[in-house]
Amino acid sequence: MQWTDEGIVIGVKRHGEASAILELMTREHGRHLGLVRGGFGTRMKPILQTGNGVSATWRARLDEHLGNYTVEPLRQRASDFFGASHAIYGVTHLAALMRLLPERDPHAGLYEVFEEILDRLEDPVLAAPLVVRFELQLLGELGFGLDLAQCAATGTDADLIYVSPKSGRAVSRAAGEPWADKMLRLPGFLRERDAQPAGRDVADGFALTGFFLERHVLAPRGLALTSERAHFIAALLRGPRNAVAV
Repeated sequence: MQWTDEGIVIGVKRHGEASAILELMTREHGRHLGLVRGGFGTRMKPILQTGNGVSATWRARLDEHLGNYTVEPLRQRASDFFGASHAIYGVTHLAALMRLLPERDPHAGLYEVFEEILDRLEDPVLAAPLVVRFELQLLGELGFGLDLAQCAATGTDADLIYVSPKSGRAVSRAAGEPWADKMLRLPGFLRERDAQPAGRDVADGFALTGFFLERHVLAPRGLALTSERAHFIAALLRGPRNAVAV
């Protein structure tokens, strides 16, 4: 068995004295592991950093085997993240999200968005809404997509500003007002692709996606939202240009 694909490093574990078990999110083969001989050596270690893009060839005698990777660098972006604390936390959080996907299950759309975010991660104003949208897309890929197209109570597609925490469906202003304190806020940029967040929109978006990630994806696995996610949001708040309003 053999294939070659582009991938993004999402995890590395030492194996033996100098080798590594490399976890990639690949474009065509999904989340995939393999052994890199000498992966913790001086030549390979800088390449196998979370967030870096690589070209990887995987070989194994049988498909179910761990197999071996031969890796060449394509986009060594990891070193760029050290200048901004939000970027360090952000790449760690995104990698943790990718590890929620089933192994060897292709998700080409998520891969494209993941790559786009990493290329813009240094800019908090650009990165923050992209990460919220990414979390929303991940929920859908895992089978827990939210229905934000029309009001759950009236069927209208106008003035949708809430999401029901019970159903995960959008609710209009008029229908949701009596239960406003129990509703999740629906920021406009999550409904309109070209809309830009304003005010508390990004913070509301993180609250929305975090609620459903925890309920549907993490809690059933005995997991919780990572501290890196909280640190990422906090670092955005501390930045020179606040990407998350309070």
